[in-house]
Amino acid sequence: MPMRQDCKFFESRTYANGETVRKCDLDLAPEAPWRCPSDCSAYQRRMADVNWSHGTLVTPPTPDEPEGLGEDDSIARLLDEAEDIVNEAAPAVMADLDTRRGVAGGGWRRFLPFGRKRGS
Repeated sequence: MPMRQDCKFFESRTYANGETVRKCDLDLAPEAPWRCPSDCSAYQRRMADVNWSHGTLVTPPTPDEPEGLGEDDSIARLLDEAEDIVNEAAPAVMADLDTRRGVAGGGWRRFLPFGRKRGS
């Protein structure tokens, strides 16, 4: 089944360079951006939220499916392995960026007036 763009948990984001990310916010679509599981128990039709105004969903066309998609789980495994590599590297990369920026402690603590050393 193609990605369900009408699902509450479908997200599409286009970056300034034109790259588009299509994903399930619950990480339940192992073959994203091409397919959702046909029997996904989390599927919920996107409805209007109180005080929110939803525009139309305009996304670039979904890329062509790679050959062999759905024949076995090799593509889903490859995407999971790539995600694991990125998730494993992210904390070290963020810590390195905080160090380079001179951020003590990182996160929201740098904005809070208490807990800082005087004069910093």
